[in-house]
Amino acid sequence: MSGDAIDTILQEWRRERPDLDLSAMGVFGRLAQVMRILEPRVERVFTAHGLRQGEFDVLAALRRSGPPYTLIPSELSAVLMMSRAGMTNRIDRLEAAGLVERSLDPADRRSFLVRLTDEGLRIIDETLTEHASNLAGLAAPLTARDADDLARILRKLLDAQKG
Repeated sequence: MSGDAIDTILQEWRRERPDLDLSAMGVFGRLAQVMRILEPRVERVFTAHGLRQGEFDVLAALRRSGPPYTLIPSELSAVLMMSRAGMTNRIDRLEAAGLVERSLDPADRRSFLVRLTDEGLRIIDETLTEHASNLAGLAAPLTARDADDLARILRKLLDAQKG
């Protein structure tokens, strides 16, 4: 396997600082490089459907919730791991676009429900289909075992950051 730009950087650092273990720099440098390359390709799908990443995330959370595709804002915030203020901004944009609608929560009149509209359901289904195909294409260089190993390793890294 031939080297890449990260290998060159690591070689230079090993020459200059042989006292340091820089193996993690290679891992995280490559992760950062992969994300810089892939993010615009992923964003293009969302943009083609008139969405931003965060709006896609809200629509996807509602769609995954199953019929009637309705959640309260605090549930959306928890699922998407974001502040309620940020969630309100996303819901406002999606409501203005006619992709979600709000109604008072009959179980708690201090809160409201966010529900996918028919147009929101159509948009998220179309976008998700294209997004899944796009991601599959981006992951095509990996074998099924590579993808499983990478997912397992990344899960391990993420789990370690929780504690």
